[in-house]
Amino acid sequence: MRRQAARVVAFLVVVGTLLLGGALPASAAQATTVATAATAASVTPLAGKAWFGPDLGWGDDAPDGYAGRLGATPSMYGVEIAYPLDRGARKEFLRATRAAAAQGAVLVVSLEPDRSLRSLDAADARAANRLLEQVHDQYDTQVLVRFAPQMNGTWVRWGQQPTQFVTAFRTLATAVHDGDSDALMVWSPSYGAGYPFGESAGRLQDLSATDVAKLDTNGDGQLTAADDPYEPYWPGDSSVDWVGLSMFSFGKGKATEAAGRDVPLTRNDVPEADEVAGRFDETWGYEQPQRGTFYDRFAEADDRPMLLDTGALYDHSLRGADELAVKQGWWRQVIAAVRERPLVRGVTFLETNRREPEAAGRVADWRDTAVPGIAGSFRTDLERADHFVFGPVTERVTPQDGAAATDQQYDTGGDQMAWIVWCAVGLAVVFLLSGVFGRLLPSWRYPDDGKPGRDLRLDLFRGFIILAVVITHIEIGGPYSYITLHAVGAITGAEMFVFLSGMVLGMTYPFAIKKFGEWAAAVGAWKRARKQYLVTLAVILVVFALSFVPFLNTDAITTFTDRGTGTGGVGAEGRVYDLYPNAMQLLAYPPPWYAIRQFLLLEMGPWPFNIMGLFVVLSLFIPAFMWVIRRGFWWALLVVSWALYVYQAVNPEFRPINSQFESVFPLLTWQVVFTHGLVLGYYRRQIIGALTGRLGKVLVGVGIGGYALFLAYVWAANQYGFTPVPFPASMYDALYNTAYQRVDLQWGRLVDIAFFAIVSYAILTVFWKPIAAVIGWLWIPIGQASLYVFVWQVFFALAIASIPGVDWYNGWIGFAVHSALIILVWYMIRRKFLFSVIPR
Repeated sequence: MRRQAARVVAFLVVVGTLLLGGALPASAAQATTVATAATAASVTPLAGKAWFGPDLGWGDDAPDGYAGRLGATPSMYGVEIAYPLDRGARKEFLRATRAAAAQGAVLVVSLEPDRSLRSLDAADARAANRLLEQVHDQYDTQVLVRFAPQMNGTWVRWGQQPTQFVTAFRTLATAVHDGDSDALMVWSPSYGAGYPFGESAGRLQDLSATDVAKLDTNGDGQLTAADDPYEPYWPGDSSVDWVGLSMFSFGKGKATEAAGRDVPLTRNDVPEADEVAGRFDETWGYEQPQRGTFYDRFAEADDRPMLLDTGALYDHSLRGADELAVKQGWWRQVIAAVRERPLVRGVTFLETNRREPEAAGRVADWRDTAVPGIAGSFRTDLERADHFVFGPVTERVTPQDGAAATDQQYDTGGDQMAWIVWCAVGLAVVFLLSGVFGRLLPSWRYPDDGKPGRDLRLDLFRGFIILAVVITHIEIGGPYSYITLHAVGAITGAEMFVFLSGMVLGMTYPFAIKKFGEWAAAVGAWKRARKQYLVTLAVILVVFALSFVPFLNTDAITTFTDRGTGTGGVGAEGRVYDLYPNAMQLLAYPPPWYAIRQFLLLEMGPWPFNIMGLFVVLSLFIPAFMWVIRRGFWWALLVVSWALYVYQAVNPEFRPINSQFESVFPLLTWQVVFTHGLVLGYYRRQIIGALTGRLGKVLVGVGIGGYALFLAYVWAANQYGFTPVPFPASMYDALYNTAYQRVDLQWGRLVDIAFFAIVSYAILTVFWKPIAAVIGWLWIPIGQASLYVFVWQVFFALAIASIPGVDWYNGWIGFAVHSALIILVWYMIRRKFLFSVIPR
C-alpha cells in the first residue's frame, strides 16, 4: 500500500511539473511585444504651464528623497557639475541623469568652470556634447544646459569676465547645437540689483580694453550701478535657447540692504510685499533706474522660454519670523509672478543647506521640504496654482526597468524555436538509448545502494549549471559562451540552479530534523538565510566601495547596458540603467531612510548577483514548507504554489517586496520551481522507485518521446508548409512567443525544466562512471560549493571588465579566460578559501 502511495506521489509531482504548466495561460504582459515609452520627452511645457523642481544638494540628497518629502514628483531637477568634464564630473552627471530619468524629469545641468574661461576650448565643448548625446540616446530625456550661471556676479570664479564668458558660451553652444543631444542652452545671469556687487573702485584697471568697453555701458569710465548688469554678458541670439535668472531672497527684508553682502543678517524677516513682482519689474533694490526688464528684453522680445532659479534663505540660529512664514511668503510671490508671465517655463527652487556670506558664513537653510508641514504647504500651493507641471514629463527609466533589462534573452535573429526543438529531440533520443546501454553496460551505472547521503549525480549536475551561470555573466565570447546560451533549449542556468537548490534542500533537511529535531532544524535554516542575506549585503557594499577605485570598471556590474533583446525591445538598445540607485546617499550623515531601505530590501546591487535575493527569501520559507511536506500535505503545498504562479501571471506587475531580483525573478513565479524541487527532493527515493518500475519507464518514455515528437511535428509543419492537425497552422510561430521566451518563466520553460532534469538524471545514472572519470573531478566539487562560486563570479566579472585593451569577442581569448577561471574556481574550493565566510 505504501509503495502504491509513493508511486502516486511520484507521478502526480512529475506529471504536474510536465503538464500543469502547459495548462496555464500566458499573461497579458507576455503576449505583448516590446514596451513603449509612457510619455514622450518635451522641448517645453504645454502653453500656460511651467516645469518646477529642486536644485538639489546632491551630496546628501537625491530625487527619491525629495519626491518622498514633497509627496509628489516634480518635473525637473537641477545639478551643478564641474566643467570641463573629468572622470568625477562625468560620473556625477550620469548619476544625476539616471536619477532624474527614473522619475521622468527634465534635468537642468549647471556647468561650472573650474579653471579659467580663457582655457576652455572646443575640445572641452565636444567632450561635453558627446556626454549629452550619450544620455539622450540612453534615456531620451530633456537636458537644459546652464553654462557658468550668475556670470555677472563677483562670488563666482568666472564672474564679470564678459569677453571670455561669451567666447566660452558660444563655443559650447556651437558644439551642442551641432550635435544630436537635443539639449538646450540656458543663459542665466543673477538678478541685477546691487550690481556690480561690491566695491568697484579700480576694478576696470584689471580688465582688458575689450572688457572695459563691454562693462562700462554708460561710458563714464567706471563700473558702477549705472551700468547694465546683463547686456555685456549676452552671447547672442543664435547661442541661446532659454534665458534664465537667479533670484534669491536672503531674508534681509529691505530692498536697500538685500543686494549687498556687508549688511549683516540679524533676524529672519518675511519678504516684502510684491518683492518678487518688483524684481521682475527691475525696480526692487536698484540704485539707478533700468532701461527695461530682464523678462521684456531677453524673453519676451524674442519669444524665448525663461528659467527662474530661486529660493528663500532661513537661518535657524536667528530670531524673527518662523520658517514657514519666510519661505511660504517667498514661494507664493514666485508662484503669482510666474503665472503672470507665460514665458517663464521652468522654476528651480534651491533645496540645500550651505554656508552663506549673507549669513556671516553660517549654515543657511534653503530647503522647502525638510519639514513635513512646510513641504505639505509647498505642495498644496503648487497644486492650487494649477500652473506647474508635475512629473513624469519624459520617459521614465527606473531601477526596476534596469533590473528587468538584465534578463536579455529575446533573440532577434535566427530560428530560435528550432534550437529548442532539436535539443529536445536529441535529448529524447539519448534518453531512449540510455535504456539499451543500461542493459548492455551495467558496470557504468551510478552505484546507488539506496543508503542516505549525497547524490553525486546532483552535485555534478549543479556543477555544470553553476558554471553555465558564471560563463553567461562573464560576458566574453568563445565556445563556452556559445554552449551555455544555446545548447540547453529554452532554459537558462537560473531555472536549474533554483530547482536543484530546492531539490538538494528537500533531500538534506530531513537529516537535520532527525539529528537535531524540527525546531532546531528550522532555526538552522533561518540562520543560513541570515548568512545569505548578510553576505548579499556585504557583496553590495564591497562592490560599491570598489566603485571609488579609479582603475576598476565597476560600471560593468553596477550599471547595465540594454542589448535590445530584453523587455524594452529594440528601442531600448544602448540604454544604460543604474542598478545602484541612491547608493551615494549611504555616505551621507545620517544616511536618509529611503537609501537605507533600498539597501536593506536589496533594491540595489550588481546585476550578476540579483538572483541571490530570491534565495534569501525562499530560504526563509523552507521550515514552513518542509513542515507541510513531512505531514503528507505536499499536494496542498503544490496547489498553493500553482495558485500563486497563476496570480503572478495574471498580475505581472505585482511585486510583494520590490527587491531588485523581482524584476527578473518574480517571487510568486519562481517559487513554483523551488517548491517542486523541495517536494521531489523529499520524496526522491519513492519517485526514483516509481519511475524505474515497469509502468514508470513506459509512462516516462512516452512523455519524453511524445514531447519531442510534438515539437518536431509542429516544426516540420512550419518547414514544409502543412497544417499540424489538430493544431492551427500558426502553432510553431506562436510557441516561441507564448511558451519559450527566456525573459519570462512561461509554461514551455517549465516543461523544459522537468524534461531536462529527467533526461539528465537518466543519462548520469546510466553513464556515470565514464562521465565522472572525465569531468567529475571538476564539476562535483564545484557543484557542492555552488553558492560559494556564485558569490565569487561577481568579482570575476568585475576583474575581467577592468582589463583594458582586450578583444573579449575573440573566441580564443574567451576560451583561455573561461578555462582559467574554471580552474581557479576549482582550486579555490580545494583550498577552502574563505569557506568560513562565504556560504556554500
